[in-house]
Amino acid sequence: MPKLLVTGSSGLIGSEVVRYFDIMGWELFGVDNNMRADFFGPKGDTRWNQRQLQESCKQFKHIELDLRDRVKVLELIQQIRPDFIVHAAAQPSHDLAATRVFDDFDVNANATLNLLESCRLYKPDIVFVHMSTNKVYGDAPNRLNLVEKHSRYDFADPEFYNGIREDFTIDQSKHSLFGASKLAADILVQEYGRYFGIKSCVLRGGCLTGPNHSGVELHGFLSYLVQVNLTGKEYTIFGYKGKQVRDNIHALDVARFIEQFFNYPRIAEVYNIGGGRQNSCSILEAFEIVEAISGKKMNFVYDEKNREGDHICYISDLSKMKKHYPSWDISKSLESINEEIVLSWKNRLH
Repeated sequence: MPKLLVTGSSGLIGSEVVRYFDIMGWELFGVDNNMRADFFGPKGDTRWNQRQLQESCKQFKHIELDLRDRVKVLELIQQIRPDFIVHAAAQPSHDLAATRVFDDFDVNANATLNLLESCRLYKPDIVFVHMSTNKVYGDAPNRLNLVEKHSRYDFADPEFYNGIREDFTIDQSKHSLFGASKLAADILVQEYGRYFGIKSCVLRGGCLTGPNHSGVELHGFLSYLVQVNLTGKEYTIFGYKGKQVRDNIHALDVARFIEQFFNYPRIAEVYNIGGGRQNSCSILEAFEIVEAISGKKMNFVYDEKNREGDHICYISDLSKMKKHYPSWDISKSLESINEEIVLSWKNRLH
């Protein structure tokens, strides 16, 4: 069976990919050093997920390794020589990046370079999938014409009804330092494809979510929102009246697309991956959905100051993905995603 190396294997996407390919009988290696707990404290700890993988996934081997360590990464790829890499490890918060700038760039950009160069030297026929982010577009989407509706902002121009396409500008905008480090990694993956011929793609994620997310205030929109609702704590809305829009995709649907890409790889591709319009919601709309599932009212306060580089309305246009991989589509609705997250947090909190 093929060998798959997953970085950030204890995180949301990484763990979902491990579980998905374990069922298929792949030989699996997961790299994770729980740096999320270092970034976000005890609430960001992912060891619980690591333990679940080690207990439930027969083909899985955990590797404790810091991807910033270039020598060890080179040694790892030389030793394993995987057929497929899913690079999901990251510093994921644009708020936190401003306070830990070197850690942010080293984890997001330099670690990606370490992996790519190791693959070029020791496994040039690899298939490489990189989890990027919609923050590579900076705040440029905020310059689009928007219309304010009762509970959300939306695109005023019909051209953007289906969302943001992959040819949208990444230049002349405020990205946050997180967005800049992720963009550096994004471009590196593309360049190793175009320059060295490595089969690769970057997936520019919208809100990636699911029941295995360790959501915190600085990262993990729906997971954190559900946690606050169930515990009766107070949620802070930062700006835009709570009408800012995100499109949400279940980690399983990300894993399903990753399988498609491995089966039919391309070189230096870019895809916007999110829930699309069908799975989009504002913060206010998310409150209503979660309240209906949990039966608890949402306690919240409003801070007029929005987060730096925050998108007012972002929806991923999935047209290119569906054109290249017509057998793939969204399988998890927004309601079912929230139901799974509520159940997961109830189990974790009791």
